Amino acid sequence: MYVVITYDICTADAAGRRRLRRVAKACQNYGQRVQNSVFECEVDNTQCKQLELQLIDIIDEDHDSLRFYYLGKSKELKVKHIGTKTAYDIDGPLII
Repeated sequence: MYVVITYDICTADAAGRRRLRRVAKACQNYGQRVQNSVFECEVDNTQCKQLELQLIDIIDEDHDSLRFYYLGKSKELKVKHIGTKTAYDIDGPLII
């Protein structure tokens, strides 16, 4: 399934900046950054739940927030992008 994850981490102190880096790193393990604090992930149900639990353990729920948008199996029908920074095709070939 395709999931869009967004987050807002309070970075007023060093602990918040550390949480921000940890959240971004955890999300990078499952998907690609499409904007600051926004990741698109292609995961199965187990991976999605693992990531969700991992992120919940990292954030401070009194100061930070997470949002998960579940797009189902076909993101192409639900995502429209206009402008720069187009995302790579997850299912296409990887050319470096």
